[in-house]
Amino acid sequence: MVKQKYLDKAEVLIEALPYIQRFNRKIIVVKYGGSAMVDEQLKKTVIQDVVLLKLVGFKPIIVHGGGKEISRWVSKVGKEPQFINGLRVTDGETMELAEMVLNKVNKELVALVESLGVKAVGVSGKDGNLLKVEKKYSNGQDIGFVGNITEVNPKILSDLLEKDFLPIVCPVGMDENYQTYNINADDAACAIAKQMHAEKLAFLTDIEGVYRDPQDPSTLISKLFVKEARDLIDSGNVGGGMIPKLQNCVDAIEGGVSRVHILDGRIKHCLLLEIFTDKGIGTAILRKDGIQYYDVQ
Repeated sequence: MVKQKYLDKAEVLIEALPYIQRFNRKIIVVKYGGSAMVDEQLKKTVIQDVVLLKLVGFKPIIVHGGGKEISRWVSKVGKEPQFINGLRVTDGETMELAEMVLNKVNKELVALVESLGVKAVGVSGKDGNLLKVEKKYSNGQDIGFVGNITEVNPKILSDLLEKDFLPIVCPVGMDENYQTYNINADDAACAIAKQMHAEKLAFLTDIEGVYRDPQDPSTLISKLFVKEARDLIDSGNVGGGMIPKLQNCVDAIEGGVSRVHILDGRIKHCLLLEIFTDKGIGTAILRKDGIQYYDVQ
């Protein structure tokens, strides 16, 4: 007699089938950061998820951060990491360190994907003028070499996807004078998802999702429409760190991305659980009323 555990596995695969059909050959942008980049086991499971998405027909693009690693290296050279309104103050020396660390992280992720049998190419936002920026200010304050994206040139990513590569993007860009700037990885992922007309944008974070009350874990919201997301932003009740992330979600939806997911990257295989099961585990942001979260047709 067939053991129940094997039947359960078959049920899981069948549950995933309509999602695989719905999103076959569609682009999904994964913003990869937080604890999932620091914990080696979590790092491996995230990359396994993305590789599986690729092998079942998705077209994933990874946009990664590296903030914790950058802070570690800044401290190593005797500097104190500084932040203003959540943005890293980036002087010339810090910019050099940030680019070095981000490129190191980028190639480590390339190697991890390649080890699982999928072709990957790591690119900087400087390559092919992928990410053009201007100097960014934080409420009028000069925060150094931090860039605000003004233009995304999607050709290099389109070419890589066409040739069956998995692109891995490091969030560094240049201005019109070819000066290098650090870019917030959430901003980079959002801009790339819009320009690439991605079907999905997934943010891996260190929280379960969006809460109506940040102090009460039972108020986790499984789905939000854009108007509700705007109301939460305006209310200021979602916690300071979530406001810019939610704003990026709204911008992405209004820019043409069908669905945005905020996921807890500390949960093993969070991407697969959110995308391939009937009950997601994070928060999904949708365009408008009438588009149902579980409607995969």
